[in-house]
Amino acid sequence: MIPFNRPYMTGRELWLIAQAHAKGHLSGDGDFTRRCHHWLQKQTGAARALLTHSCTAALEMSALLLDLRDGDEVIMPSYTFVSTANAFALRGAVPVFVDVREDTLNIDENLIEAAITPRTRAICVVHYAGVACEMDTILQIASRHGLAVIEDAAQGIMSHYKNRPLGTIGDLGSLSFHETKNIISGEGGALLCRDASFTERSEIIREKGTNRSKFFRGQVDKYTWVDIGSSFLPGEITAAFLSAQMDAAEDITARRIAIWNRYHSWAKRHESEERIRRPTVPDDCGHNAHMYYMLLPSLEARTRFIDGLRQRGVQAVFHYIPLHTAPAGLRHGRGNGTLSVTDSISERLVRMPLWIGLEDNLDEVMEKADEALMAALA
Repeated sequence: MIPFNRPYMTGRELWLIAQAHAKGHLSGDGDFTRRCHHWLQKQTGAARALLTHSCTAALEMSALLLDLRDGDEVIMPSYTFVSTANAFALRGAVPVFVDVREDTLNIDENLIEAAITPRTRAICVVHYAGVACEMDTILQIASRHGLAVIEDAAQGIMSHYKNRPLGTIGDLGSLSFHETKNIISGEGGALLCRDASFTERSEIIREKGTNRSKFFRGQVDKYTWVDIGSSFLPGEITAAFLSAQMDAAEDITARRIAIWNRYHSWAKRHESEERIRRPTVPDDCGHNAHMYYMLLPSLEARTRFIDGLRQRGVQAVFHYIPLHTAPAGLRHGRGNGTLSVTDSISERLVRMPLWIGLEDNLDEVMEKADEALMAALA
């Protein structure tokens, strides 16, 4: 079976983990964590970058930094992973789901303003497949209504919007280094602060509500509990593994884009003959080839296609179940409008295998996809 995903190693990960052990420091915020922070701040231009144990943790930190309370509302797409909503629901806030665009599958910026109420505190955008939302329009809406903007850029490392790195365009951003992402540490994430206004409190929240970071910098003679928080930081083993990946980020991205481009060329004929729809990447968006997806005509066709690929030894998968239809989404959130695009794409989208090393088998994957697609639509 050719798998949907296979975690990539550069070859330096285990060596750097051994170095972390040799330094005698395996808990959080050691040399490798600092190295990752420096790389992220240089790469993104964020005023502060902080490693977390997951992108979920970074989103939860964002909710704490905004002091969200019971009944506050956060506007977001329904077509996203559960963490996007969970982070805010945990603070008692209400996720307000709006529909996505037909082309990019990102939040439809033209529907946001209609979802704003006196209780709205923030807009949380999700950059699907590492392709940016229409951020200038969203920032203008947020400014008019005094709202914060949070970027769920879980899939967006090395992607840009008008030459601005994703995760640093809104007030706060979150990245993922889960093993299915482009740059990985097994589990892992990062919080990005666009400017310095959130820096001090983000360090406190991440360190269990203490001013421990100040203590280690010699700014206070002891540290103590000063705010609410939790243990959001990863250990040095995770950071050492991630550091090796960051060093190879340019090469990883280039290799993924090469695979994505081959898929895109292959799928052009099927799109022209109206069997599928290919991904759309606006001209002002620089994407990172996080995934290659296709939209089939119906749920039944997608099911037959995925089953046909599996029978031919290729694993493809579908993606999110819309949050506005989920049991917890119905309890803790609410939809705004019909969300018909979200409902439709969730039934028709299929994700093809995409990982470093697939290059050698890609022609085989596309040949079997030709067969499975023709059979699914017969």
